Amino acid sequence: MDIKSMTLDELTKAVVQKGYPKFRAKQIYDWCHVKLCRSVEEMTNLPKDIRQWIAEDFISLEVLERLESKTDGTNKFVFRLKDGNVIESVFMPYKHGNSVCISSQAGCRMGCRFCASTLMGLARNLSPSEMLDQIYAISRITGERVSNVVVMGTGEPLDNYDNLLRFLTLLTNEDGLHISQRNVTVSSCGIVPQIYKLADEKLAITFAVSLHAPNDEKRRTLMPIANKYSIEELMAACRYYFKTTGRRITFEYSLVAGENDTKEDARQLSSLLSSFPCHVNLIPVNPIKERSYKRADQNSVQKFKVFLEKNAVNVTIRRGMGKDIDAACGQLRKAYMDKKA
Repeated sequence: MDIKSMTLDELTKAVVQKGYPKFRAKQIYDWCHVKLCRSVEEMTNLPKDIRQWIAEDFISLEVLERLESKTDGTNKFVFRLKDGNVIESVFMPYKHGNSVCISSQAGCRMGCRFCASTLMGLARNLSPSEMLDQIYAISRITGERVSNVVVMGTGEPLDNYDNLLRFLTLLTNEDGLHISQRNVTVSSCGIVPQIYKLADEKLAITFAVSLHAPNDEKRRTLMPIANKYSIEELMAACRYYFKTTGRRITFEYSLVAGENDTKEDARQLSSLLSSFPCHVNLIPVNPIKERSYKRADQNSVQKFKVFLEKNAVNVTIRRGMGKDIDAACGQLRKAYMDKKA
């Protein structure tokens, strides 16, 4: 069993099969998902034999490192999993509420050229409980309520599809934290068959697609996934997603100086997206030492934004947070693992 990955119904069946009263399941569930306990020893209203029974299957992350930005209050965490693998998460305070960006895998196999998350490959998928516990641990440590969750950290969420869906069910369930689906964002580099599957779930989440280039030729140089699925195939899946869910898609576009930030790139991107109900999130790329890519300067970013707006594309520039603590995806985990090695 993995206690924190079980629904209340599943936990109830397990408790009853073990010969314990049904109400004990709700007590265990509340300790895990409402009171956010760190160990079974905190479950003081449970008999010792029940605590011993569930102890082996209780997931709790160990905090290895915590960095706090002096400029905007962003907190970045490195967590160790039960098997020794390392992941990272980010806490971001905003005026409209606190957001947590979590990892869905230990490492990543997608190979996006500008991303630190993929440099050491994929170790394994995270369980639903390991995804949840990143949020729970950050809530406990910061003492702050989390109102928004972004599955945009290390890993490709749609490469861990079944665990992702169970995580979303537990996160948004009224018996737990009960975070609204509309306050959850899931990002993907564009695994086309999984986008169709996710659309058919008809969730109310925000779905973000990492596009990063306006044509196949440039996208293949930045993202290996583009060698498998063309932009035409990706856009067909996105149109299906919008038609099926009624939810507007966000396209993430990391601006790399001299690679995808020219006026011609903006023109092609406008042509691709102007007739599609969507939102473009421009992201000045965070350079990593293992690659030669450079961040597009502020002037180029602004010109790119203005061009898209003039061509009826809804667009914003992502506010950079935690720059003084290397808060970009994968950077702190990679730094920790390098230091350990």
